[in-house]
Amino acid sequence: MSVPAIVFTDWDGTVTLQDSNDYLTENLGFGRPRRLEINDEILNGEKSFKDGFSEMLRSIPTPFPECIDYLLKHVNLDPGFKEFYTWCKSKNIPVIVVSSGMTPIIRALLANLVGEDVVEDIEIISNSVNIDEETGKWEIVYKDPDTGFGHDKSKSIREYLSKKGYTAENMPALFYCGDGVSDLSAAKETDLLFAKHGRDLITYCKRENIPYTEFEDFADIFSKTKSIIEDGKQIADYIEN
Repeated sequence: MSVPAIVFTDWDGTVTLQDSNDYLTENLGFGRPRRLEINDEILNGEKSFKDGFSEMLRSIPTPFPECIDYLLKHVNLDPGFKEFYTWCKSKNIPVIVVSSGMTPIIRALLANLVGEDVVEDIEIISNSVNIDEETGKWEIVYKDPDTGFGHDKSKSIREYLSKKGYTAENMPALFYCGDGVSDLSAAKETDLLFAKHGRDLITYCKRENIPYTEFEDFADIFSKTKSIIEDGKQIADYIEN
């Protein structure tokens, strides 16, 4: 069965309604005001994503296992994601999580919110974490530590496509779903960028004249993707800028 498309998606604030890293920072770390300041500094090019994100995570004193337990109690899934994922699976469309978060958190949330079986089916490309087993103290381990993003999502997308043997001659339709400053490096890598309504990614796309289509939730993404794959709708028909 051929692959008609590939969906790359951010995790925090895109598949989930809350950004787990922001949530930890605001509730267990130095709080919302400083977190928003850092967000603006990144968006305005005054600070790299990696530096700002590292500052946020360093402010969280809570042991890592307790962080995961806290998130499992407070983070919710986008209500349209399960149906979208089920449809993608039926159409042989891979769904790849490309995240600036940490794999253990994403795996725990994915299993809790979607199901244990889905954890093995959805590939997760993200950062890892070093945990002191005795104290629970932890630090993020960046996938691409020599870049300003810590995880260069554009590089990960290209690496995935190369690993799977895709070239210009056999490339399926590529979609990316995102919402914030961690998605800036991936914004130009696919045929159609889904950018979440009211979030920083749209601000960036407008400023840099990057084509995108806006979404409220995964029901929007599902509707548009389905019309392209099943009904022959043109990607260009959905580009809003």
